[in-house]
Amino acid sequence: MKKLYLPLFIIFMAFQGLSVDDPISKVAGIIRQGNMHELAALLAESAEVSIPGNENTYAKTGAETVLTNFFSKNKPVSVKILHKVNSNPYYRFGVLLVNTANGVYRIAVTLKEINGTLQLIELRIEPEKVK
Repeated sequence: MKKLYLPLFIIFMAFQGLSVDDPISKVAGIIRQGNMHELAALLAESAEVSIPGNENTYAKTGAETVLTNFFSKNKPVSVKILHKVNSNPYYRFGVLLVNTANGVYRIAVTLKEINGTLQLIELRIEPEKVK
């Protein structure tokens, strides 16, 4: 009997893992592609964006402009997820390490559920400190 249930359980767990859409991984993939328009679609109506030399709270379109300008000068080569907090379904946090042609940046992203969907409320970009 155990031999019958074990393969079914493994298959169920595999499909369950595939169906979960991790928002931090989604943000990492969008940044890797350099698609700031798609990233802006995840932004809340008002989001805090911090890039080197500029920290402010922007409306969605203003945040998209700031991020587009930053990533046009610093095209992502690779993105690695360093840390994720997925324990709260209404709040997600992640830290990404982004290699660009001009250096390595650490990006912290915070998503919060607003009106039933997770929206990006904060994105902080800072140069990676070499240890």
